[in-house]
Amino acid sequence: MLGTLTAIIGILATVALSCAAVLLRSLTPAAGAVAAVFGSFIVVVGGFAFLALLILFVLAGSLATRYHIAEKTRDHLQEGQHGERGISNVLAHIVTPTILVGIYGLSPSALPASALAFLYTAALAFGAADTFASEFGVLAGHARSILTLRPVTPGTNGGVSAPGEAWALVGAATTAAIGFLLFSLFSAPTPPVALFVIGITLAGFVGCQIDSVLGETLENRGYLTKGSTNLLGMVSSVLIGGGILAAAGGHL
Repeated sequence: MLGTLTAIIGILATVALSCAAVLLRSLTPAAGAVAAVFGSFIVVVGGFAFLALLILFVLAGSLATRYHIAEKTRDHLQEGQHGERGISNVLAHIVTPTILVGIYGLSPSALPASALAFLYTAALAFGAADTFASEFGVLAGHARSILTLRPVTPGTNGGVSAPGEAWALVGAATTAAIGFLLFSLFSAPTPPVALFVIGITLAGFVGCQIDSVLGETLENRGYLTKGSTNLLGMVSSVLIGGGILAAAGGHL
């Protein structure tokens, strides 16, 4: 946990960045407020490496969302009205990382620092994989059902494409690699680099596929919302990451 002065600096930086995201119309005001509160908790309890990775995730997601926004808006495939993300989307992607940091803050013995870094990054790797797959994949102009492989309209829940899957892998792998670099830069403990990068890439990518399956089977039938589907996909990635760590045994 950060010292008082450092914590204040971290909170001020988080609030300033959240306000900037609102002014740039990447987040709605309500979503910006949520990001500021949860982000402040993450930086105070977890440290700057956790905040830095979260900021990069939000930045990458915003850029992906704004990519070819005119085309997405024309086809009614954009996020929000102008590419901005709302409170439901932000909560779906920030609750799980915050809970992980909270568990560590309450009981470091229950969640060692290296395991926290791994699972936290796995959660954001899912977020990047899902965002990249959606925002870049939808521009492919074609999609197929993840379950039946029948052609579906781009943007349909459960619809996937080869470019979208490739971008999902890129999102997960990039998050894993940057996460390891950031935690190393801030001298935070992590599992070995190969386990960290490969394990998190796998967890994030598979979680993205689970998200698509949930979207086609439950969200399309009204049992889940987009936000709850994303939340469950992220939780799935964390659970997969936990399984990978457990299988790795003494590498914590």
